[in-house]
Amino acid sequence: MKNLFRFYFESFKGLRKEIWLLSLITLINRAGTMVIPFLSLYLTKSRGFTLEEVGWILTFFGLGSVTGSWLGGKLTDKIGHYKTMSISLIVSSVLFVLLQFPESFWPICIGIYLVMTVADIFRPAVFVAISAYSKPENRTRSVTLIRLAINLGFSAGPAIGGFIIATGGYNWLFWVDGLTCLAAGLLLLKLLHPKRSIPEPEDIISQAKSAFSDKLYLIFIFAMVIFGFVFIQYFSTMPLYYAEAHKLNEFEIGLLLGLNGLFIFLFEMPLIKFMENQRHTAMGYVILGTVLTGISFLAINLTGWTGILIVGMLLVTIGEMISFPFSNSFALHRSDGKKRGSYMALYSIAFSVSHIFGHNSGMQLIDNFGFEFTWYTMFGLSIFACILLFILKKLLSREKV
Repeated sequence: MKNLFRFYFESFKGLRKEIWLLSLITLINRAGTMVIPFLSLYLTKSRGFTLEEVGWILTFFGLGSVTGSWLGGKLTDKIGHYKTMSISLIVSSVLFVLLQFPESFWPICIGIYLVMTVADIFRPAVFVAISAYSKPENRTRSVTLIRLAINLGFSAGPAIGGFIIATGGYNWLFWVDGLTCLAAGLLLLKLLHPKRSIPEPEDIISQAKSAFSDKLYLIFIFAMVIFGFVFIQYFSTMPLYYAEAHKLNEFEIGLLLGLNGLFIFLFEMPLIKFMENQRHTAMGYVILGTVLTGISFLAINLTGWTGILIVGMLLVTIGEMISFPFSNSFALHRSDGKKRGSYMALYSIAFSVSHIFGHNSGMQLIDNFGFEFTWYTMFGLSIFACILLFILKKLLSREKV
């Protein structure tokens, strides 16, 4: 047991102070984003929208995410990650509070689009910040530490969010989201000065290539779109399944979603450190994570036992723990000597595109064919993504020859 604890704490060693500060800011910001996991329930229960209408509203969620990710990459290359992150956090704090007031379909669509546009400007900037503040050999673990902050916030956020809904109603969530975004923005301005970053050499930046000219990277991005399409079902359509098929209430759903973040917080960093010491490629690990994510949907269809929901959540969590750090690390390493903002923007856009099509398609599939057919479809898409990634792995090995 003593050796286990030593291994756990040693997995955090060697990371720069700035990465820890960036993680703290991310933790505060993410702990307050309680609206997002409950958005589908909020729109159906509090606002009375149909599943079809919710699907279209969540499409605007994805459109805003794409716009924000693209704009974030542009702003990061132009004004730097520090200013870009600050603008995103402070402006989105106001927009989150205002989002509670629209009541009809189109105002809510526009409101969600604006919120996600501003909020997701943060995403490419934080990826570039990870690269700027970390040593190359520590990038995967630096990404993992940021993810730990995100998931620690996510483990607390839904549980607290479910309690707030049960006691005070949905409107309080918007106020908490706004205040935590503001707090994170102010901490960023106070603690994380851009002069502490490791700048890219000017001659590299001036001759850098765009991500759109990298064909193998585009294959990777397409596979990530499919993986994201499948993964986001756990945080949009799956809560509906928990409520309708297994009769869980908001607090129980919050606890189940919180298990994801808590498990990641406890085990992801040691797991990544262990896997980094093995002789496998990052792409191989991304394939493994994608397979586990797909199996989680298959498992849920095998039985009506409510306990299978925990098994499914643990499977998707382990898949996420493996896929995201290594896919992010692959993107960062692939962008070495190139326009990093464009590479990380495209990586962010992959998951934004998943939001555009994933939420809506998931809702439509459930509405027309039911939950069981939808989960089998997600399993099939996971296998397709694995095939693409396996082909990419072969092409990358030829590229090195």
